[in-house]
Amino acid sequence: MTAPSTPKLLPDVANDAVALARPLDWVGMDRIALPVRIHDADGNPVQVAASVDVAVDLGDAQARGIHMSRLYLHVDRALSAEPLTPCALRRLLREFLDSHAQLSDRALLRVDFEYLVRRPALKSANSGWKAYPVAITASMERGQLTLELAFSLAYSSTCPASAALARQLIQERFAADFPPGAMLDRARVLEWLGSEQGICATPHSQRSTADVAVRLVPSFASLPIVELIDRVEDALKTPVQTAVKREDEQAFAELNAANLMFCEDAARRLHAALDSDERVVDFRVRATHHESLHAHDAVAVATKGIAGGYV
Repeated sequence: MTAPSTPKLLPDVANDAVALARPLDWVGMDRIALPVRIHDADGNPVQVAASVDVAVDLGDAQARGIHMSRLYLHVDRALSAEPLTPCALRRLLREFLDSHAQLSDRALLRVDFEYLVRRPALKSANSGWKAYPVAITASMERGQLTLELAFSLAYSSTCPASAALARQLIQERFAADFPPGAMLDRARVLEWLGSEQGICATPHSQRSTADVAVRLVPSFASLPIVELIDRVEDALKTPVQTAVKREDEQAFAELNAANLMFCEDAARRLHAALDSDERVVDFRVRATHHESLHAHDAVAVATKGIAGGYV
């Protein structure tokens, strides 16, 4: 009978003396590819492909490095076992710190993925999928959890100044085609209004982007991803569409005409929508209008308390 072999003793240079000894703010791994479970718009758990960043601080100046394999195994096990919730994130960050006792006092996790939501058409019976880039960042220091949610969405913006200038040209064309004293025939006016000759100018519109970052109250049971996306889209009124028939396109044109906005107007709408939400402690929003008139973008930023950098 063969005697069991003794496990090979492997070298661990992480325990070697460290040169230029000093603590480090963060050490970890970025862009770990993992499947992550989240709750969809109906509250059902679904699996999505995610990119995950993990890190802890290295407070012990004499320690050469952290235990990266421990972080990887913890995050792999935890994110495949249950959906992302504030409670699950708190527990995972605590595991990071427990596995680095005497080395670390702070832990951080960031999860990036696309959140898919099926959206109905504006008028027709059709629907289609929209993808929203989402990032969830959780950090822990002295036992306190900080939870942040960031997402981006596209919407349409029609320029108020351009709309006013277009209306003026239409008025001028009407005055030329129907001079003073001319008999106004209702049928002819209606025909004129439906012609390219009559509507001789249109305002410029463009696809625009809202970038939203919020700090959440961490005591809620779930992450309000779709709820906050809906809140922002409802405030802007003109989110881009998926399935579009002619009746949907006409309804979208009507929405744009009723919601003319500069980037400043969009940023104020976003601020008002988030400032009244009890789940949100702090936030930063950035409205970017990818101009069809200019070769550059128009940008407005609004914050509640988060440091108001421009980028």
